[in-house]
Amino acid sequence: MKRKTLNASQLQQEVNRRIHRLQEVVEDGVKIRVPRPQLQEPDKTGCNWNMTHFGNAIGFERDIEGVLKAVRAEYNLSTEVKDIGNPFGD
Repeated sequence: MKRKTLNASQLQQEVNRRIHRLQEVVEDGVKIRVPRPQLQEPDKTGCNWNMTHFGNAIGFERDIEGVLKAVRAEYNLSTEVKDIGNPFGD
């Protein structure tokens, strides 16, 4: 399956959405801080990003790992850099 591409903010939001829909997280009412994805060389599956250092996640590591595995299988991090031009206009 070919991965879709999202930018860092979109990936962060997608992982956040999926984590906070998990039954265990909802039942405990916990708010887990989701870090920004970090670009890396594509791994053996072809995924080019990872996330580490989730906040307030003690006891939810296995759940988070499951979400990450699913999202990493579906999406790659966009590597396009938008040229905003010279902000000083010279």
